[in-house]
Amino acid sequence: MRVLLCPDKFAGTLDAPAVATAVARGWREVAPADDLLVRPLADGGPGFVAVLADALGGRRLPVPTVDPLGRPVTGEILVTDDGTAYLESAQACGLHLLTAAERDPRATTSYGLGALVTAAVEAGARTVVIGLGGSATNDGGAGLFTALGATPLDAAGTALPYGGAALAAVAALDGAPRLRDARLVAATDVDNPLLGLHGASNVYGPQKGADRADVLLLDAALERWAAVLERDLPGCPPGLGALPGGGAAGGLGAAILALGGRCESGIGLVTRAIGLEAALDTCDLVVTGEGSFDHQSLRGKVVAGVAGAARDRGVPCVVLAGRVSTGRREAAAAGVTDAYSLVEHFGGEENGGVEAAMGRPAEGLRALGARLARQWSR
Repeated sequence: MRVLLCPDKFAGTLDAPAVATAVARGWREVAPADDLLVRPLADGGPGFVAVLADALGGRRLPVPTVDPLGRPVTGEILVTDDGTAYLESAQACGLHLLTAAERDPRATTSYGLGALVTAAVEAGARTVVIGLGGSATNDGGAGLFTALGATPLDAAGTALPYGGAALAAVAALDGAPRLRDARLVAATDVDNPLLGLHGASNVYGPQKGADRADVLLLDAALERWAAVLERDLPGCPPGLGALPGGGAAGGLGAAILALGGRCESGIGLVTRAIGLEAALDTCDLVVTGEGSFDHQSLRGKVVAGVAGAARDRGVPCVVLAGRVSTGRREAAAAGVTDAYSLVEHFGGEENGGVEAAMGRPAEGLRALGARLARQWSR
């Protein structure tokens, strides 16, 4: 049997390659003769670099940077032989780097992403692909600009402090971003604009710790920031606040567009890199998965894309997840044949299944991989 294993990450526990490895181990314990195609997936969020490194090779270079509150962390960039560098904003701006009490998009900064971009440029990259997703920031890339050498100033000519709230006083941009003609690409599947009801602050701000008053403040601050960029940054496209994708990662999408970059589908980029379409054409079963298989999963996320592609080919698709809350009928309509939960595998919520799923995910996925092999292998 030819089985395609193409999971996304299980957020907070395992990256996508680790998920695929655990499932493959379990399957091989039961059906070692089967042909397993291991193709871990990611969109532009956490795990983007790891998945592309598995698919493309290249050099993974550690880079000292800072988290959304300015504390030292280590990120990395992937540099491939064709002069392209891949990095992910979440390594410096990620929500997972903060505790719940530390989440405050008024103060968090994208400065650390600028350090990663600078490292990519210094490594000689001609194109820098930035995975956007899972961010704790809402500063429209102001911190990124500062790290690149273009500092936001207030009306008195003083450099602004970090964070989205400070942009309410932005009056000018001092200096020019140092990119050495490198081209920027935002890898994201978010098409929200920077501003307005469907913009970065309104849609994603509450997930990052913003209350209603904060959302209004941040949206107004980003509107002022966009106006300054359009006025002071040569080549910045007009109407920056309304461009699709500008709202990705707290406005980092808009910053990349302002720097002459473009937006590209993160999951589309990854699927091309790993040869997913060809693998789907030759398999007998697809196994995908993510941390939480819920109503959002079937609306543009990785699992939905995989299940739909499998359905179009008449190939069964099984989803493994930490938790499953999607209705069976809704899942079937999207192309999902069956779904299995780690929480249920470990006895359910009432018997400590949540804690076990979070604490022993690889063990559970290995067991579920073996269970699937017993059910499906010929």
